[in-house]
Amino acid sequence: MKINPPSHSETEFKPLRHLADLDYSVVQQCMHCGMCLPTCPTYLETRIERNSPRGRIALMRAIADGDLEVTREFGEEMYYCLGCLACTTACPAGVDYPKLFEHARAEVEAHDVLFTPGRRFWRWLTLRQLFAKPWMLRAVGRMLWLYQASGLCALVRKSGLLRLLPANLRNLEPTTPTVCRHFSDRLIREVESPSARKYRVGMLTGCVQDLVFSDVNRDTVDALLANGCEVVTPRAQGCCGSLHAHNGDLEQAAAQARRMLDQFDLDSLDAVITNAAGCGSHLKHFSNLLEHDSAYREKAALWDAKARDISQWLVEIGFRKPEAAASAPQRMTYHEACHLCHGQGISKQPREVLKAIPGLEFVELENATHCCGSAGVYNITQPEQAAKLQTEKAVCIAKTGASLVATANPGCHLQIQNGVGEGIEVRHPVSLLAAAYRAEKTGAAE
Repeated sequence: MKINPPSHSETEFKPLRHLADLDYSVVQQCMHCGMCLPTCPTYLETRIERNSPRGRIALMRAIADGDLEVTREFGEEMYYCLGCLACTTACPAGVDYPKLFEHARAEVEAHDVLFTPGRRFWRWLTLRQLFAKPWMLRAVGRMLWLYQASGLCALVRKSGLLRLLPANLRNLEPTTPTVCRHFSDRLIREVESPSARKYRVGMLTGCVQDLVFSDVNRDTVDALLANGCEVVTPRAQGCCGSLHAHNGDLEQAAAQARRMLDQFDLDSLDAVITNAAGCGSHLKHFSNLLEHDSAYREKAALWDAKARDISQWLVEIGFRKPEAAASAPQRMTYHEACHLCHGQGISKQPREVLKAIPGLEFVELENATHCCGSAGVYNITQPEQAAKLQTEKAVCIAKTGASLVATANPGCHLQIQNGVGEGIEVRHPVSLLAAAYRAEKTGAAE
């Protein structure tokens, strides 16, 4: 579906990217009570004040006040933070840490204090090329699929050629996700209608989700259809801009948001559905990103009002509980993606969905809301700390005795799957629900 964009030049508006430009009430809101400290993974690791939310906010305020220069040390501290937002759940003052966090990283990038030629190249390639141009990301995804499906990947691994790579890339290579043969646009028609329509919703296919978990997108549409939702899925959507915003490129994040808004006819939709927690946390705040953009301000506010996580929407409309088991009887547990529980305040709804599925014995996970270490690209930029959190999560999962782990974010899915290894399956809650609906028709568990 092609929607004509408003007359607007992307060069006319640039988001605020300095801490001093923010409303000062946001900067000075922290009471320094310390209730965030026990929830912060980096503070618990080091017990150093600057590695805590309270300490980071103190640094941000000093920069906003002009009492501190933006230095390399400040930049490294802002990127040591996972951005897991556990502190926002614990905070009694309602500090808007996500806004501070994104603007602090934007400040770091504006001053270029972390510059190296390699870092600049990789940021340009990923943020300004791959994740800004859907055709390019899909082309790379297709080449990666061919590399994996042809057996060349296994051959390269056996040959020992990977030993020629730098150590950081060599260590990352085994965790490369498997790309799907078909992307979302091949699996989902632009408009799909149920036999009896109650709602009309838009479907977000994402970027990593589209390449690696297009089957989850298909499952999401199936679950929506089973609950009376007509689903509109615009073609070649691309990245929503969350990756850019979380990495200090607010200008490109705003450009991605505008492109996303142009693809959807919001007035005709009851909701816009996402199934990726990290994207959803960002998608619900387009109005903050575009608050000074007169051409998009109103549409961004309408978008925020209609954006829904899939589990949130299903519970909101009173989803139909399936009558057939999705699988043989199985013990399962649930890891709460940080940007779902802390970023969006969605915790009960996924559990309601999971507990409604026949054949699944639900077991609560110890420290279910603790970060698994994925945190966007954190497992790439901070592999040592990410690995510790991954191991902690795997230990907690093993204690449950579950053979199935549900989680609602692609980064968490990959991080946990790599952490628990074979023998434990990781699935999205909506995939389990869709499988149960399909089992009703076929009479066979998947």
